[in-house]
Amino acid sequence: MRLDPGIRVWSYAAFATLFATGAIWLVADQFKASENGEAWQAIAATTLMLHGTTAMIALVLLGALIPLHVRRSWRAGRNRITGAVMVGTNAVLVGTACGLYYAGSDLLRLFVADVHIAVGLALPALIVTHIVLGRRAATRDLTGQARYRPVEMTGPLRPVMLSSEDPGSR
Repeated sequence: MRLDPGIRVWSYAAFATLFATGAIWLVADQFKASENGEAWQAIAATTLMLHGTTAMIALVLLGALIPLHVRRSWRAGRNRITGAVMVGTNAVLVGTACGLYYAGSDLLRLFVADVHIAVGLALPALIVTHIVLGRRAATRDLTGQARYRPVEMTGPLRPVMLSSEDPGSR
């Protein structure tokens, strides 16, 4: 299921900003102990604030994607594997972000930070994979190749036919 253009643009912009600010913070954090440490500290602080602000916007967008994209696509049986990976990946990022903010133990905080960084750096590749596979599947559907067999379901009042050719039955 292709996203509404407005949500698509905002989602791409938010996740690109999250990746960029996270990567910039990662570099700046490594140079805080250098000769120009004060400047790097300022860059790290600024990018971290922008990263956190953008994360709040991304949370709103993720909340909008659940009924508008995730649920509809899951019911249609489309792109389920990478969709599940995307949901899981974003859940890990949200969970580790909370852990970074609230972790009391230094050891736990280091572990949570490493997981957050690794998953955050992998997210762009996962997003691209999800989009490419989804578009490839949509192209196959448009060429007339059936991806799924129709399933007939009977209810107590009338028979209902669910298939990829009849989107109105969902």
